[in-house]
Amino acid sequence: MKKVVVGLSGGVDSSVTAYLLKQQGYEVIALFMKNWHDESVLISEECPWVEDSNDALIVAEKLGIPFQTIDLSEEYKDRIVDYMFNEYERGRTPNPDVLCNREIKFDVFLKIALQLGADFVATGHYCRKGTLNNADGTETYQLLAGVDGNKDQSYFLCQLSQEQLSKTLFPIGELTKPQVRQIAAENGLITAEKKDSQGLCFIGKVRLPDFLQQKLKPKKGIIVEVPIDADQYQTSVPTFTTKTEELAYFAEKPVYEVKDGNIVGEHQGAHYFTKGQRKGLAVGGTKEPLFVIETDVDQNVIYTGQGKEHPGLYRRTLFVSNEELHWVRQDLVLEIDGSMKVMARIRYRQPLQEATLFKIDGGLYVDFVDKQTAITEGQFVAWYIGDELVGSGVIS
Repeated sequence: MKKVVVGLSGGVDSSVTAYLLKQQGYEVIALFMKNWHDESVLISEECPWVEDSNDALIVAEKLGIPFQTIDLSEEYKDRIVDYMFNEYERGRTPNPDVLCNREIKFDVFLKIALQLGADFVATGHYCRKGTLNNADGTETYQLLAGVDGNKDQSYFLCQLSQEQLSKTLFPIGELTKPQVRQIAAENGLITAEKKDSQGLCFIGKVRLPDFLQQKLKPKKGIIVEVPIDADQYQTSVPTFTTKTEELAYFAEKPVYEVKDGNIVGEHQGAHYFTKGQRKGLAVGGTKEPLFVIETDVDQNVIYTGQGKEHPGLYRRTLFVSNEELHWVRQDLVLEIDGSMKVMARIRYRQPLQEATLFKIDGGLYVDFVDKQTAITEGQFVAWYIGDELVGSGVIS
């Protein structure tokens, strides 16, 4: 009998994952990951992990499977939290959920599971795994979108490797969220109606600015509003001699100075803000709402523009450096000067967008058919062929 370790989080998705695996005849072991107890950074008055741990234990007892809690808080702090603070300090916007999967669930947790003699780990992600049989007898694994288009979580797993996929099962990827809740209810699992967790991966109910303020000190600065007819948006497109020249031009961000607009307010620290952000600026009196179009953490200035059609929010092309480039499908890696038509997204809920990948010596350009709003350094771009996620990278 094959042994599977399930990351039982105390939510409905992982509960049903464990139930389905037991039904399929696996020997199932449940582990609850405790990833935070640093009292120096208060998360909230509530303590979600205690409640979640209790729910996970009750589900494990109901299913008759062994259960234990493992403390990964040290690894979580080193690999996720410290990285997040460092990125925000540099004026970049990390994605803790993607990192959490790459660094914790499918690395630290997976290694613990294998030490326990597991053949696989399983998670409650809405995605699927495909297997291609190669001519030489080896197998290539595919990361496929979940059947429930509204819940597809393949984006969050965009940094997984072939080795990690080979050891992973996604039992609810073929189901919709309502079907998962129905299975939980029919089998008397107490998580059946439990709301999905909000907030940071594994940390719980926390507003990100509140979290950041505890490590990144407030620092008063100015908010500048850049008009839609600023000089940065008036330049005519030059003639290009090579495709690389063209892509480098369209990937270039506008550079702003205080004199490019009007000072319209103050903020408590440019490192608390991210591109495309609307809330938290506390500037009134504009015809349309202000959006952050750029942050300058060195000068501690936030540049904003009125309305979601402001040209400062849009760019056609982004770049991923070789160091930040990752292929789930190693057999599809592009050679220098190679290109590939894909569908891509730069954030979790974004509908897939038509784009072309172009490989150059230093990295990869992702060139979209339509300009994209709020392309943000530090976030992940993921690209797909059909419903298969084949690669990803951190936006430079």
